[in-house]
Order: sequence, then structure tokens, then C-alpha cells
Amino acid sequence: MENKRIAHYDVIEKIGAGGMGEVYRARDSKLGRDVALKLLPDAFVADADRLGRFEREARLLASLNHPNIAAIYGIENDNGKQVLVLELVEGDDLSILVERGPLPVDEALAIAYQVAVALEAAHEQGVIHRDLKPANVKVTPDGTVKVLDFGLAKALDSDPGDSNLSHSPTLLGSSPTQQGMILGTAAYMSPEQARGKSVDKRADIFAFGCVLFEMLTGGRAFGGDTISDTLASVLARDPDLDALPDSTPRMLRRLLERCLDKEVSRRLRDIGEARILIDRMKSGETGDPETTVPEAPPQRRGTPLIAWIVAGVFAVVAALSWMLKPGADVAEPESLRLIRTEISAPPDAPFELSSLHPGPATISPDGRHVTFAARGEDGRDLLWVRSLTDDAARPLSGTDGAGYPFWSPESKTIGFFAQGNLKKVDITGAPPFTICTARVGKGGSWNSDNLIVFAPTFYGPIHRVSAAGGQSDTV
Repeated sequence: MENKRIAHYDVIEKIGAGGMGEVYRARDSKLGRDVALKLLPDAFVADADRLGRFEREARLLASLNHPNIAAIYGIENDNGKQVLVLELVEGDDLSILVERGPLPVDEALAIAYQVAVALEAAHEQGVIHRDLKPANVKVTPDGTVKVLDFGLAKALDSDPGDSNLSHSPTLLGSSPTQQGMILGTAAYMSPEQARGKSVDKRADIFAFGCVLFEMLTGGRAFGGDTISDTLASVLARDPDLDALPDSTPRMLRRLLERCLDKEVSRRLRDIGEARILIDRMKSGETGDPETTVPEAPPQRRGTPLIAWIVAGVFAVVAALSWMLKPGADVAEPESLRLIRTEISAPPDAPFELSSLHPGPATISPDGRHVTFAARGEDGRDLLWVRSLTDDAARPLSGTDGAGYPFWSPESKTIGFFAQGNLKKVDITGAPPFTICTARVGKGGSWNSDNLIVFAPTFYGPIHRVSAAGGQSDTV
């Protein structure tokens, strides 16, 4: 490949290789900058379905424009081989730094903070890394952290609905030279991923805990001499938290426990919470005596169907009660009538009710509309609104990544959380308006005084802000 030209890129030298392919430094002759070219494995290129899915995923990954995420610039074809054009990140990867010994707590926190910021930005866009490990984290000479290969584990998977180990891209091949890479990947897999189950963002949180543990101790949280031993450790053994240095803050120890919980329902649910706690520790907090990591909610059985039916009945009754109360804006009593309707997801846009972007259906106070989040065929989560007397819902543009929608009292505007902000959008389709910052917003309520009360995080005080916008304050 050296001294070869691919499209307008002049290949200079090979700089690395892994389960996801060989990596070369190249010069972009058009823009005059160095880039990284990743030549994808032959086994991947031979699979037409996987190739098509990869190209779709690559377009989504290219939208992750973030200073802590190595960018994807494009895709090229070299005699039938797919080549990814990536941002070239100078510096050592974290695996090299850790080989030299444990990092000081303050240095580990500085790196972990930037990794958490990168994961949070990706998770907000619905992208899961699925292969986070020290080798995929680079620290540039100026201290900037870049997370590499974001989302490629999913993009290269031979079966998008199966996370079986045999389909993980870093496990491609069986040559002796790849055994170390295989072992390394296994050491950072969440238990559910190791069992071949489907994964969500909490798999990244588990891997984040593994990386943070390794920075602090210089050793892996889960290890073994063989792949089987490593996976057995992931599935059955607890990490040795006594190996943490004596200077480890209690809050940090508790954070590691929550990130590395084998029970996914007990694991820390949002990497944004880790980012907040690390930021507090960087400022000197240690967890004594009140600052603790929020506890996971108790595990519950799935909500039975009858409970959803009862909840729906109460929602309709509440809406009708508001309409019938004195002073309600009801022009004609005959307009009040019982409405029976079935709310289905729009064509090719399944409901998005995950913990990543919760979008439960919410009925407007006047009982005439419903809003919910659904994922379109382009992979974006949008708010949709539908009149209860119509058959079709329509998406509201500009609401990418929306979650936890709630209505204004007059039923004309919807509040929601997206991209770390509290926003509002008119149901007529006008562009959304950013009200204030809400990094990990978890629900809100809009009162008749045009004030919004909302939860900016999983824990901590409730905030309030004018619906017209401004700085929020605690209630």
C-alpha cells in the first residue's frame, strides 16, 4: 500500500493494524492534510448486505462532529476494497500509557472525563461504541482525548441483531497474531455482550468502567490467560477494587462499582451522570459524607398490559376533566365527545421508547393531540404529533434526539430535551427554540404561569425556568 494513490489520497506508510483492518497514513492532495486510511477486511467486503449496512452506518457516524471523537471523512473504493478515510490522531493510545504503570488519579480523571463526554455525545445521537478499550482511546500531545472507531463494531457486524462474539469485528480471524487483540476485546465486554445478547449504551458504560479501572491500577478489571478465562472473569468475578490506590476518592470507587455492575438493570444508566461526578471530583469533591453516586432504581417486573390500559384511561379522564373545569377554553359543549383511537408507529419509524431517548406518548391537555418519539428510516429520533381524529402522525423537524416530551397548558407547544438542552417546538412545525441548558434532562411540566419545572439530571434539585428562555434556577 505504501507509495500508492487511492482517489486523491497519497499513501505514505502503515501505522497500525487490528481486527477492523490495516491503517495507513496518507496525504489528502486536495485539502493538504494528513489522514488515516483504514483498509477493511476482505471478509467484510465480500458480504454485500453488511457492506450496504456499513455505508449507512458510516453516514450516521460521520454526523458525530465532536472534539473528542475521531471523525470519519469519507469512504473510498480501492479495486473492490472499502477504505475508510478517518481523522489522523497523533499521540499515544491509552494502552501504551497504561503499560508504563498506573496513572495518577487526577490524570486518570482528566482522561476519563473526556471519554465520558465523547460517549455522551454519541449516545445522544443513538450511537453505541460497543468496542471501547484503551487501544481505542488516544491522547494527543496537548492532552486532548480522542475516541477512535466509534460505532464501527456495529457497522461491521455480520448480523445487526446479534452481538455474538464470533461476529465482533475485533474477533475477525484466528491467526496467532490476533489472539492478543481477541483477548483484549473480551476483557472489556459487558456480561450481556459476552453472552451474545443485544446491547445498549450500558455496555459502553461497563467498558468505560473497565478503562477507568485500568488507568488507576495499571491492570485489567477482568483478566485471564485465555479467551475463555477472560470471559469467565467478566461473567462471574468481581473486579478487585482493593487494587485501587489509597488516594482514590470514595465517590470514584462507588462510581466504578456502579459502572462495573454485572446486572445491567443495576448499572449506571447514563454516562452523563459519570461525567458530572468526575467533574465534581476534579473540583475536589470526594464523596464525604453526602456526595454519593445515585443508586440505581429497584428492579421491577415488566408493566402488565392492564396497567398500561388503566394509565391510558386516567390520561383521557384527566384531559376531559381539564376541559370541563370552569374557565377552560371550550367553545361548545357538543365538541366534547368520546374518542376511541389506536396509535400506531408511523410507517418504517418504530416507537423510540428506550432509556436513551425516552419518548412516551403524551396527550395534550385539550385532549386533541398526542406526541411521541419515533425513529425514522434515516436513523434519527424525532418528535411526532398526531391529532386524535386523524390517521397519520407527522414529524416535527429540528427535534433530533428528542426525549421526555410534555405539553404547554394551551396545547399548542411541546417541551422536550435534546442535545443537552431543554427546548420547545410549536405543533405547527415552526423551528424549535432552545430554552436553557439541561445536560441530562429527565422530564418537565409546564404551568399556566408560563414556567417550566424540570429535572436536569437523575438526582439533585428540581429546576424552573421561564418558557420564554433564560437561566434556570432551583425550586
